[in-house]
Amino acid sequence: MPASTLLYIMPFITLLPIITLVLQQKSLLMSLLSLEALILSLVMFLTFSFCMSSQKEPFLCLILLVFGACEASLGLALLVSVMRLYGNELPSTLMTAKC
Repeated sequence: MPASTLLYIMPFITLLPIITLVLQQKSLLMSLLSLEALILSLVMFLTFSFCMSSQKEPFLCLILLVFGACEASLGLALLVSVMRLYGNELPSTLMTAKC
């Protein structure tokens, strides 16, 4: 695939998880999955931009991957505790259970 094609595709790959996050607010699991897709698309974008530029510093990609892994583990732990406490992961049920 030519580099010019990737330059046009990368913003759409980054934009799709954001749109999914906005549209799928009914499920905590879908929100976490769209955040993971966003992190993955940002890592792909950074890797591609480092390959195209003269910089060979991959530390920013590594830091972003570390934050993505931490976000995934915290999100999964939060999802498991919410499922154990309330029985489901729908945010509408979580808000009504507080009242």
